[in-house]
Amino acid sequence: MLRVTRPLWPADPRRLGDYELLGRLGEGGMGAVYLGRGPDGRHVAVKVIRPEYAWDTEFRGRFRSEVNRAREVPGFCTAAVLDADPDHETPYLVVEYVDGPSLGEVIKEQGPLAGGTLHSVAVGVATALAAIHGAGVIHRDLKPENVLFSLGTPKVIDFGIARALEVTSRHTRTDQMVGTVSYMAPERFESDQDVGPAADVFAWGVVVAYAATGRTPFRGDSPAATAARILTQPPNLIGLDGPLRDLVGRALAKKPEDRPTASELLDLLLATDSRQALADRPELRRAAEAAAHTGRLRPDPVRTDAVPRRRRTARVLAVAGAAAVLAGAGLFATEPGRSLLASPRAEPTTFVETSTAPPAAGKAQPRVQGASVIDRLDRPGQWKTTRPVEDAAGWCIFGQHRLLATTHEANDYQCTGPTDTFAGDQRIAVDVTVMTANACAVIWFRVVDQSGYRASFCPKQVRIGMDNDGEVTGEQSTPSTAFRLGQTHRVAIAVLNEAAEITVDGTAVLTAELTDPLLVGGQVRLGALNDENSGDSGAAFANAELRSPTVSAQPVQFADLTGKGRAESVVKLYSYDPVAHVAVVEPVLYLSGPDYCTLLKLKQTDGRCEQETIIVESHLKVTLPVVTKPALTTWDDPASEGDCIGTMTSGGVCPIKLAAFTKWLKADPYGLAAVTTSAGVATRLAEMYRP
Repeated sequence: MLRVTRPLWPADPRRLGDYELLGRLGEGGMGAVYLGRGPDGRHVAVKVIRPEYAWDTEFRGRFRSEVNRAREVPGFCTAAVLDADPDHETPYLVVEYVDGPSLGEVIKEQGPLAGGTLHSVAVGVATALAAIHGAGVIHRDLKPENVLFSLGTPKVIDFGIARALEVTSRHTRTDQMVGTVSYMAPERFESDQDVGPAADVFAWGVVVAYAATGRTPFRGDSPAATAARILTQPPNLIGLDGPLRDLVGRALAKKPEDRPTASELLDLLLATDSRQALADRPELRRAAEAAAHTGRLRPDPVRTDAVPRRRRTARVLAVAGAAAVLAGAGLFATEPGRSLLASPRAEPTTFVETSTAPPAAGKAQPRVQGASVIDRLDRPGQWKTTRPVEDAAGWCIFGQHRLLATTHEANDYQCTGPTDTFAGDQRIAVDVTVMTANACAVIWFRVVDQSGYRASFCPKQVRIGMDNDGEVTGEQSTPSTAFRLGQTHRVAIAVLNEAAEITVDGTAVLTAELTDPLLVGGQVRLGALNDENSGDSGAAFANAELRSPTVSAQPVQFADLTGKGRAESVVKLYSYDPVAHVAVVEPVLYLSGPDYCTLLKLKQTDGRCEQETIIVESHLKVTLPVVTKPALTTWDDPASEGDCIGTMTSGGVCPIKLAAFTKWLKADPYGLAAVTTSAGVATRLAEMYRP
């Protein structure tokens, strides 16, 4: 049952947009938080910005960008961002309402946590950080008050939005920072240090230590004393033991580069006694594994504060000056129990090898910076079809063995493609054809909501610039006659060290700096641009390859399912469309524990070597054509009395009807299957047996 601790004040609004406000949940330095009810009757938390910030155009711009980015965060142990209106007289944000106590309240009422409960908190918060960082967001104010419990599962709130205030110069004096001193990483107090995701990992260590002991590991008599200990003293971890103590110690390293990433934290936590600790929390385990499977960002920061930093004259003076401000810190405060803001699986191991020091050279597990995608674009697969209608702005259809994008009496039109986010360095390659004289083929990349970079390939020139909901700024161009009507060329955009190089048929034609510090990752989209604002304009695309580089000391080879010969692989089967004759798969390695350790050259004493099966993922989604009548087989045929299992990697061997195969896939989305291809076309799909 919902409890509203305080009624609305006389001056409080009763409605914002589609949301009815029911009562106050709290207020802080940036605004007030209300309990609201949406048009569907669902309860939500509505955050309203203070009027003095609302009139600042710089703040509004930052707020809009941060909200757009926060919307991209997957719902793995996070409170979802549901809606926002940055252009309202008083900008507001609508997030999921979590009707549960905060971690701080739980510790105060019940004392320190231990055993499976403590491990669940550590896993849940690490899961949230992996999802947040994977979307290019930094939390910046992680603390027990921002960890709420929903049916026993921790959810992290208030991620990312703090930055909108801190980097807006009018609202942060030279002695101010946004955050809570006890949970701030050392680099937060430095005048010349970039603040990246590693600062959140440090805060994770403090939160877990607090949950286990009831105190923060650098606690001092004053905020200034606490800050001084963070900068100069080792953490006090008395009361925290076992593998978790080792991992917390690594997270609290003074240097950001010495800390594990959030994804590495999650891998290491799942490699401990998680199976026992999370036995009664299957939803939390699934969320953690899903977050681990969404891809690995390289150890470099997801995003740092690239705006000019307000310098603080000296470290000790900075601590004293900032502490007075931060003593009452908190971006938004809440009443107890209230809600605020708000996808290679490691098996259990002894944790002996990996908990005390970074892996030695040659011992690291393969890690991928993000998703990679291959799609011939000759049929619906990862890109969708939108049919022509009279009042549509445009449409995307498949024909002539390619994706045809048309903008209908509009400036541009984007085709709906993969939702995967590509961060950091990346390479986009696709065959491009301009179909009408007034058209440009367009590739958008690093797209978050409606903002991103736009590369246009037109009959007379190639261009690249920033696209903010149709408004293009900073555009650079170079003359080109390559894209004459009907001619097809291989286009590539290579992003390296925040510069994008465009090549046409292997020849460099244009290089541009990527200057927006808020756009470090996002989606890739394809479409058409009407360059003369008249009639319909069309462009065609084929053979798309979107790749993030592998970051690995021990490269792992996966089967090439798109090659000319015959190939077999175990895959995660995302979808199978028997009408379009297409499947979307991710090749994986499905190994026994001993084979896994041999492949990655791990010591046989490693606990993973004792596991029955382990999966190593490629993070590469491939759209495969499928023959009209592929061989569909199963391992689970009651009539066979156990004779359908086949080998570990071949899948089931007993025939199964299409309806039954489709039913299995619906019940087990992203289930494991064995696939056989010939010349890049799938001829067999087999359900996998998993012990």
